[in-house]
Order: sequence, then structure tokens, then C-alpha cells
Amino acid sequence: MEFPSLDPKSIALLLDVDGTLIDIKPSPSEVHVSDELRRLLQQLSQQLGGALALVSGRPIADLDRLFSPLRLPTIGGHGAEMRLHDGKVTRGVDPLPQDLRRRLAGDAPPGIIVEDKGYSLALHYRNVPQHEQHLRASIDAGRAAFPSELTEVQSGKFVFEVKRPNATKGEAVRALMTQPPFAERRPVFIGDDVTDESVFAILPALKGLGFSVGRHFSGLAGIFDSPSQVRRALKDLATRSQGTPQ
Repeated sequence: MEFPSLDPKSIALLLDVDGTLIDIKPSPSEVHVSDELRRLLQQLSQQLGGALALVSGRPIADLDRLFSPLRLPTIGGHGAEMRLHDGKVTRGVDPLPQDLRRRLAGDAPPGIIVEDKGYSLALHYRNVPQHEQHLRASIDAGRAAFPSELTEVQSGKFVFEVKRPNATKGEAVRALMTQPPFAERRPVFIGDDVTDESVFAILPALKGLGFSVGRHFSGLAGIFDSPSQVRRALKDLATRSQGTPQ
């Protein structure tokens, strides 16, 4: 299916951020959201009757900073928190204890970039890939020191993220799709990493469509080569949708 041929009157557009909407940088703090992309997302949101949401591993506060002044419906922290158009942030899991986050960060090998999200701790080894096994061992030791805390390790592109096991993007998307203006629409999700697999997995039950960036997942409707190609496709969809009545 050609992405720009989608009908804006019937779909809900759900977008991962890093590696999907914007290019991955050496550290999460180095990414940039252009004014052009902000305007494009605002235009698409209006054309979709507000049924456009960000679905990210980043906390909502971080996403608001990146996309300011634009504030979209958002799933943050891999499903740990969600905000709809009413502006209220609902939280589904407890933050990781500060002592656990401090232990994991302190034990990380040199060169690891630590991203403390509160609900989780992401340890990026993109700049020191030779430390992957050392990092994983230190994470396992840190988690073992807090046996009463329920955690899991989620792997991504040169990152290990320690998080609560009952927070997933997929379950958060399932909840999102019961709320207006997303309910009764067909979800269309674009993601790029194994952290997005839980969303791809639930799309068939919602009669949704999944698109990825740069890698194959089961049941996809299409694959984009890069975030820049995603942005072009979104621009084509917005252009085609101009003047379409909602």
C-alpha cells in the first residue's frame, strides 16, 4: 500500500520519534526537530481531526521540549505515561527507585551515555560498541542488587534500557485507540526498532497498518529507507489531504 494514498478521514497516525521522524544522533540530547517538521505535524493533526500521536521511549516532558510549542497526544516512556488532548498525563507504572538508577549509571563502563527517564534508565553504547558485553554484565549485576524491584532489560539500537515489565508501547496504543478522536479509526503506526515490536504485534487485532524504517518486521504494510523518507511521505500525505473534508 502506498502511504500517501491513506484516507485521512479514517486513519489515526501514530509515530515513533527517534529513528523514525528524526535521525538518530550520537546522544539523545543532540537531536533536533525542525520548524518545518513541527508545522507538518500540526497540519497533519488538523487534517486527521486530531488523531495523530507520538509514541516514544522518551518521557512526555522531553518530547514537549523537542517539539515546542507543539503539544500532541503522546505516549511516552515506552507506554509508562500517556497524554490525550485534555492535557492530563496519566501514568501506568511507578518510577524506578533512584538508588537503582544511580547504581546502574555508576557501574556503566566509560563512554556510555546515560539517559535517565525516571520510569526507566537507558544506557547508550553507540560510541563504545566494544563495551556491549561489559555493559550488559554490569546491568545484570545492578538489577540483581535490587531483587524486590520488578524490571526487565529492553534492547534497542546500541542501547540497553532497564524498565518496568508491565509498560509497553503496544498496550498503551491499545488504550489510546479506545479514546476520541482515535476510536473508530484505523491505526497506522511507523516505528523503527525492536522497542516498537509490541505495537506491530497488536495492529492486526485493531485492523491497523504498520510501517517500519530500515528493518523488517512481520506483517508490515511497507518499509521506509530512512527518517527523511518518512518525512517526505508525511508531507505527500498532507499535500494530498489539503482540502479533504473531515
